[in-house]
Amino acid sequence: MSIDENSSKAMTTEPGETGPWDAAILQLQEWDPRWAQSCLKMSMNPWVGEVLPRKLIELIMIALNASSANLNPDGARRHIRAALHAGATRDEILMVLKMASIMVINSCSLGAAILVKEASEGALDDAGIERAKRLKTVKDATPTVDKVKADGRWNEAWDPFYDLAPVWTDQFMATGIDIYASGVFLPKEIELLSVALDAPYTHMDASGASRHIKNALRAGATVEEIMEVLKLCVVQGVEACNLSVPILAEELGKASAMDDHR
Repeated sequence: MSIDENSSKAMTTEPGETGPWDAAILQLQEWDPRWAQSCLKMSMNPWVGEVLPRKLIELIMIALNASSANLNPDGARRHIRAALHAGATRDEILMVLKMASIMVINSCSLGAAILVKEASEGALDDAGIERAKRLKTVKDATPTVDKVKADGRWNEAWDPFYDLAPVWTDQFMATGIDIYASGVFLPKEIELLSVALDAPYTHMDASGASRHIKNALRAGATVEEIMEVLKLCVVQGVEACNLSVPILAEELGKASAMDDHR
């Protein structure tokens, strides 16, 4: 079946067959059928292109909708339902949510480097004294950071906040290390999901996206597979219509009713 034939049947009863769309596509097709068909063809492309398995597509869409950069409950629910229908397990979906939860470390990657640059030497010296006190309470032990470094997974962008808050950084790394050690996903899948979390227009972490694209290629991902992930990041943009087309329809109805009563 061609992409045109598949996308023309976007609204079905099967979970996941609507790709990134909810019922808003029906209203769009009524108001602007030409644009709706064009957008539908583009946005459904990853679902009908057969480059990535359907389950992985839906897991990536869960990551995009659940991430702190989006926090879209309707989209998260729709794609969780579709992922379950595609065979995803609770542990797989939960792991995606864990990954979406810890992506916010980029706040420290960005901000701590600026803090070190802008703070005075005296302020940094004072911070060093406090850091030494905290390390003393844990007997200078940061075992998880040590393990991440030994495994070759340390990111130099983490150095500034590790220097400023080593105990907390170790606690954070302990939260994240399970993703790589759990065995729920293959290394390639972890890296593709990580690309989806770093590359979207709501996040655009160039450093993280570059690192995970390199890691994905090393883990056996093809250029086409990575490009499919990037397509899904762009397709996430149709959530603007999913959110606001029903609101527009509702407000137009209210305005028309008010006019009728005048």
